[in-house]
Amino acid sequence: MPEGDAIFRTARTLNRAMAGREVVRFESVFPALTRVHEDAPIIGRTVERVTAAGKHVLVHFSGRLVLRTHMRMNGSWHIYRPGERWRRPRRDMRLMIATREFEAVGFNVPIAEFLDERSAARQDDLRLMGPDLLGDQFDEAEAIRRFRERDSQPVADVLINQRVVAGAGNIYKSEVLFLCGVDPFAPVSLINDDELRRILVTARKYLKANVTRPRGGIVTYTGYRRGARGAGERHYVYGRARKPCRRCGAAIRVRAEGPNARLTYWCPSCQPRR
Repeated sequence: MPEGDAIFRTARTLNRAMAGREVVRFESVFPALTRVHEDAPIIGRTVERVTAAGKHVLVHFSGRLVLRTHMRMNGSWHIYRPGERWRRPRRDMRLMIATREFEAVGFNVPIAEFLDERSAARQDDLRLMGPDLLGDQFDEAEAIRRFRERDSQPVADVLINQRVVAGAGNIYKSEVLFLCGVDPFAPVSLINDDELRRILVTARKYLKANVTRPRGGIVTYTGYRRGARGAGERHYVYGRARKPCRRCGAAIRVRAEGPNARLTYWCPSCQPRR
């Protein structure tokens, strides 16, 4: 699943290409989107702005209509000039928004829905979303309060719960907890508030740093050099199972945890059990 920095870059790219432009063509394979388009056409509306909210991309149209998309594991948005050849086959297209200048194509996007003001206020994934780690006004106190509501759960699972804080995924989970020296399997009850603040500050620091990377991708390892190849070359622990820790030399471990069996990487020496 794309992490929050990738979603932020996607929204920024879409906004630069589409904002302020009139929609001249709209296609979708989703029946619900097609019904809305038939009743209240998207063609003729203006794309007012495109924003990111956690892991959601929100396309705001004139007439107070919002398109919410979520990429899950394989979805992506591409931008093309009219007539330019797509880099993905047409069978992967799920929706397309075209202006005279650009085409925004959503490939393998699993979740897409139109929302008006009332339904947007009721949409649980948005309404219940925790403070956005990439938000300009990040509410640290509220984030810590939400962590505390899950005191019995492993801190690694809580960090990627989008209803606690929005934006972090599997890579940041492992990397941030390593950088903070925190046992990923420790219940939140064993993590004090100062440690939680350090976790949140570190997550925001690296998410923001990677948003500005010109080539994209997630880099957390300070010794990374451009051109390095292989899984985990950009990271301290993620993707480096059985390789030596970059700090102490101990073998990095990996374990599948939680209902979705997501992988957690950690150093047993730098992140001792509590």
